[in-house]
Amino acid sequence: MLLVPPPFDPELDAALAAAGPSVPSGPTLADIAALRAVQRAAVPAYDLTDGGAFTTTDLTVPGPPGAPDISLFVIRPVAPPEHGPRPVIYHSHGGGMVLGTNRAGAEVVLEWARELDAVVVSVEYRLAPEHPYPAGVEDVYAGLLWTARHAGELGGDPERIVIAGASAGGGLTAALALLARDREGPRPLGQVLMYPMLDDRNDTVSAHQMAGVGAWDRTANETAWTAVLGDARGGPDVPAYAAPARAADLSGLPPAFLDVGSAETFRDEVVAYASRIWQAGGVAELHVWPGGFHGFDAFAPHTGLARAARAARLVWLRRLLAR
Repeated sequence: MLLVPPPFDPELDAALAAAGPSVPSGPTLADIAALRAVQRAAVPAYDLTDGGAFTTTDLTVPGPPGAPDISLFVIRPVAPPEHGPRPVIYHSHGGGMVLGTNRAGAEVVLEWARELDAVVVSVEYRLAPEHPYPAGVEDVYAGLLWTARHAGELGGDPERIVIAGASAGGGLTAALALLARDREGPRPLGQVLMYPMLDDRNDTVSAHQMAGVGAWDRTANETAWTAVLGDARGGPDVPAYAAPARAADLSGLPPAFLDVGSAETFRDEVVAYASRIWQAGGVAELHVWPGGFHGFDAFAPHTGLARAARAARLVWLRRLLAR
């Protein structure tokens, strides 16, 4: 059967076309070093102090047992808190678990910090293929442990930690919620999963539909999962903390916000994950943005669909924090 991809939103389609070949849809393992070099050379496009309204700090904290220390990038409002200790956004960056730093995607959560009077803690985790599973998720968990124990030192409330991430960071955030539940660790107030990378099997209808199309296709997904899992990718023994779609039990998780584009590889795995949270008696809000490709809101924030997606996340966070 011929699988026809859904159309892109017209504004997004124009933005993608204007970028041309600068947005590779299917990088391979051989491309990772070059992509990292491009990221290192890129000039930061955002002032993460928001014109001096926030201070930024790099902290080095203990990593997992027997592993190196990890770096946390902390963004804190300069003004005194309005209502006591602030909520904390604990952020895991995207990049397919093979790219990125704890600055990647920070401009999105900085917007939340500004609107919600929150502290941001963004974690640096070890990247594959040099550091395959479980390095990344264990680093993210170690960072959460430190953040929960030291939130007060940052002006934050340990009882109001929201975990969040986009793409690979969204997948790590979902895994973090599972790990914290199963290890009886810190209990996040909620989890924000923005177009999360959840399923190493890479075999949904949307994965096949979007092959060679958009900003992150089936080849890119296979590249990333192979870097993380090696020969185990797609096999029967992949644990849920590596690929949360593998989890047999999604009960007892923090309330979740999930969103995804209708025209992207991850669409079907995200919809299925939200459905399984509901089936397990959990709380989830799901948005499927019509015509959105992977990462559309960060790639083209000026578009109407991007503004709607960002607004919906803020609305959900305000409701969550008001409880």
